[in-house]
Amino acid sequence: MDFSIKTLDAKTAAATLKTGCIAVGVFENKKLTQAAKELDSKGQISAALKSGDISGKAGSTLLLRGVAGTAAERVLLVGLGADENVSEKSFQSAVQAVAKVFASLGANEAVVALPFDGVQKRDVAWTIRCAVLAARENAYRYDTTKSKKDPVEGGVKKVAFAVGAANAAAAKAAAAQANALANGMDLTRDLGNLPPNIATPTYLANTAKKLGKEFGFNVEVLDRKQIEALKMGSFLAVTQGSEEPPKFIVLKHNGGKPKDAPVVLVGKGITFDTGGISLKPGANMDEMKYDMCGAGSVLGTFRAIGEMGLKLNVIGVIPTCENMPSGRATKPGDIVTSMSGQTIEILNTDAEGRLILCDALTYAERFKPAVVVDIATLTGACVTALGHHNSGLFTRDDEAHDALADALLAAGKETGDTAWRMPLGDAYQEQLKSNFADMANIGGPPGGSITAACFLERYTKQYTWAHLDIAGTAWKGGAAKGATGRPVPLLTTFLINRANGK
Repeated sequence: MDFSIKTLDAKTAAATLKTGCIAVGVFENKKLTQAAKELDSKGQISAALKSGDISGKAGSTLLLRGVAGTAAERVLLVGLGADENVSEKSFQSAVQAVAKVFASLGANEAVVALPFDGVQKRDVAWTIRCAVLAARENAYRYDTTKSKKDPVEGGVKKVAFAVGAANAAAAKAAAAQANALANGMDLTRDLGNLPPNIATPTYLANTAKKLGKEFGFNVEVLDRKQIEALKMGSFLAVTQGSEEPPKFIVLKHNGGKPKDAPVVLVGKGITFDTGGISLKPGANMDEMKYDMCGAGSVLGTFRAIGEMGLKLNVIGVIPTCENMPSGRATKPGDIVTSMSGQTIEILNTDAEGRLILCDALTYAERFKPAVVVDIATLTGACVTALGHHNSGLFTRDDEAHDALADALLAAGKETGDTAWRMPLGDAYQEQLKSNFADMANIGGPPGGSITAACFLERYTKQYTWAHLDIAGTAWKGGAAKGATGRPVPLLTTFLINRANGK
């Protein structure tokens, strides 16, 4: 799908735009947006509102053909809600509705002339991004592993956003940035949706290498022998029951100044999680192919910032393997030594994500990072606590970590890819005590997502760190089963804001 910007001014009014369809806004109080007024020279739009053919409720639509006085073949009326000062939620509902109508429309190109500068507390860049992401999300299809591909319906292929001349430059930049973000989200979705016999650790490594070639990233992939040489005993304990070789992937985007400390993103890459010897129940175990969505989100974020050419130093670290039961698999009660030298009693082999992440977090020290953010589908307890709306955000309670948390939370709010800060403190660390090792890998059911974060926190003393538990947000189950592409919007926007000095 192609996106462009149309500039509206005294010479180019909405009514003069020759296109297959033009989308304009209406309100519940029967009023029209400026663009809709320009198309209403013969009163057809006003008549449709007065007759009740469209309510004006946010997300409601009505398609009209042959509207007199306009060059467009069709006019799509879109409800923007009760208030002429449009709310974020109403605008999002409107652009999502436009995307659905455009998907099956018998026109190749269309113009969206909604009030992009009329949304409460949001600028044109935000509204354009919102519209692009809505269109791209509606267009996403996964049919890679189907013998018969989903039929490609008609629908709009070229979308132009109509804005005032003063906003044209900002809108153009926002559209390009949003399209890059959508490309990153689509990669993350594809990686999550692929079956685990295809999306193996080797597949993720090859994906990283392809991204490196396309966008100029420095990519290094460590194999088992190199992982052993680094003494990553915790990571190796998870992979030893699998026939699939583990990989440790490092990507470097050197977009900032050479001496600038990098942001490090660490993504959990368990490409399939049986639970190991602590075997999971069979029902819904197929969804454990999504246990690499942390890794997928790092790769998707790199895809986005690479296309944007983001002026920031960013490093991605991805430990990836399978967690399988076999005669070689780690057993409950085994004690392993992590790269940091700390020993771990593995009470439950299904608490494996933290075991691969802790060695990756120790590895991250060598980059002398500005901040480190790890991303993981870590605990079912986080889903119980926050459901599927918010990712869990954990970090220490001090000035530097509060600033990092605030920046991540703000990026989430800006994109609708929201997170919620959870507690983290010494009181929870008590639950990780072991009689036989420096720590246990689980702390029991109470506060399970918190004790998992406490485990990771023990490996992050050398830098400013945050943990995102995305178990509830990375994928959907049921009839809508599939990867969501989250938290690529949060991560990418966090990095953009940081590059812009925010």
